[in-house]
Amino acid sequence: MQTMLLDCATWDLAVDAAGNIAVASAPYAVAQNVACAVRVFLGECWYNTSLGLPYLSNILGRTQSAALFRADVEQTALSVQGVTHATCVLTGISPQRRLSGVIQLTLADGSQTSVSL
Repeated sequence: MQTMLLDCATWDLAVDAAGNIAVASAPYAVAQNVACAVRVFLGECWYNTSLGLPYLSNILGRTQSAALFRADVEQTALSVQGVTHATCVLTGISPQRRLSGVIQLTLADGSQTSVSL
């Protein structure tokens, strides 16, 4: 599996040494695709409005259990090609209300990786 490589700081396309759009391969490509999937607001993707998490309707500014949020994140991660198992571990919330945690992934080839929230 390959995907366009995104710059970690800006989440924008990156270029390779020749000036072409850089490409990432598995396992990094799968982890990046999971990170993208959990950042998408439900309905935000024009060509497939069923993708994403229901941030506006169920998460942001709403009282929601941590277990339900973890389940939503895990289900979204499992929808990414190449992921066979996903576990969302929430580690804390800052005074600025920033949620932190990781998504632990098992890939189709048996390897494991993680994605930070």
